[in-house]
Parts: sequence; structure tokens; C-alpha cells
Amino acid sequence: MHYEIVGTIMQTVAIDLAPGETVYSQTNTMCWMNEDIDMDTHTGGGFFEGLKRSFTGGSFFVTDFTSKGDGHVAFAPRFPGTILACNLAAGESLICRKETFLCAQKSIKLELAFQKRFGAGLFGGDGFILQKVTGPGVVWLDLSGEMVEKELKAGEVLKVHAGHVGVFSPSVDFDIQMVRGFKNIVFGGEGLFLATLRGPGKVGLQSMPIMNLAEEIARYLPLPTPQTSSVGSAVAGAVIGGIFGSSSNNSGSDSEA
Repeated sequence: MHYEIVGTIMQTVAIDLAPGETVYSQTNTMCWMNEDIDMDTHTGGGFFEGLKRSFTGGSFFVTDFTSKGDGHVAFAPRFPGTILACNLAAGESLICRKETFLCAQKSIKLELAFQKRFGAGLFGGDGFILQKVTGPGVVWLDLSGEMVEKELKAGEVLKVHAGHVGVFSPSVDFDIQMVRGFKNIVFGGEGLFLATLRGPGKVGLQSMPIMNLAEEIARYLPLPTPQTSSVGSAVAGAVIGGIFGSSSNNSGSDSEA
């Protein structure tokens, strides 16, 4: 297997596979492939495996891409960011956010990663249920925006806005703590809680959380007015009417025949 990551802020990873080699991804990430690649979409281990994966924000189905010759397949995230290739040894794991997994070799195991502290999930939103990837093999992760790596020493603490946490070693202790100070809470704009990462271990931070991007875009979207709402309803009604109308016409034509 050979791979190449191309691009700056809208990256793709192109993977060349030898006969019989397989990579898999969650749905809606494949960009292109050649005719030597066979696709196989499935639940990744049964109904409950797909259900558990969907709880992490992933897709219910996964797709295998298997080479039957000189295979070539490429993947890309749906948001601007950085693709991180991690070559994991047997039994080596990483904890990542639900949006982070892009694709991996078939030998990589993708599963739930429950945090030890209930408060991390209660106040951290999607911090409680994360994804865990375990080697051996290569996994490609997608971090939103640019990536900043930190190496935390034993006992060293890093306080982070929860949305900027991308990936970290299982040895890193993850918790959620309340922001101190009334003015900080009300006027600081960081919310009530911050993620607390305690070493030892490696941490990968992302500079542009998807939620921040969505909030900024929403600020510039026009608010719906009664006129636009009625127009939208009329358009929807016309589409539905057209569908049923065509169905009725087809039925009439069949009966006449």
C-alpha cells in the first residue's frame, strides 16, 4: 500500500492498493477510484455494531474498498481541515472525536470510547462518547482547520475549549471543568465549561471546530420571512403535486393499455 496526502486546506488522501488489500471508510467520504476497486457496503459487524457506531456520530454503514489489481481510491473530508495519517502498532490506540475518522486499513478496529467521568459527557456534549481506533495498521483522521500537536508531561494540564479537542492518547485523562469567575462565564464567550486534558500523552488540537464554522455562516444567512416561507410552501406543494400527478397519469396510461 502507498498513499499520498495532497492539498492545503481542502486535502485529499489518495491510496494505491495491491491486489487483495482493503481500506474502509464511513459513508460519503470517497472521492474517486479506478476500475480495479470493488466496493462492499455493510454494517461493519452486524446491526448492533452499526448502531453503536451511529451513537458516536458516525455512519450506520461502512464501505470496504478492495483492490483486485492495481487499485487506486481517494478520500476527502467534507470540511476544510488537515488529514493526519497515523501508523498504529498492534494494540496501540487513539481517542478521537466523532467527526475525525476518515478511512483506515481493514486491520484497524473502530469502536466506542467511553470516558471514565460521567461529567465529561454530561457537560461536554459529544465529549462523553468518542471514537477509539486500534491498530495494527494505518488510519487517516481529519481534523478541522489546522492541527497543533502537544506533548503533555505526567501531571501537566491543558485547558481547552471542548470543540478544539481533536485526538489524544488513551493515557491522557479527559475531564470537563467549570469556568471560574462570573464575568468569565457571562462575558468571556467560552461557555460554562472547558475541557481539561492531563498528561502524560500526546494531544492533537484543531484550530477550527465545525460548530464554530457553522455558527459564523449562520450569522450571514437571511432570516426567513412570511413571504419566503409561503413561497417555499408553494414550491414544495407544486413538487409533491407533480409527483402524485405524474403517478396518476402513469396509472391511467397503464389502465388504458
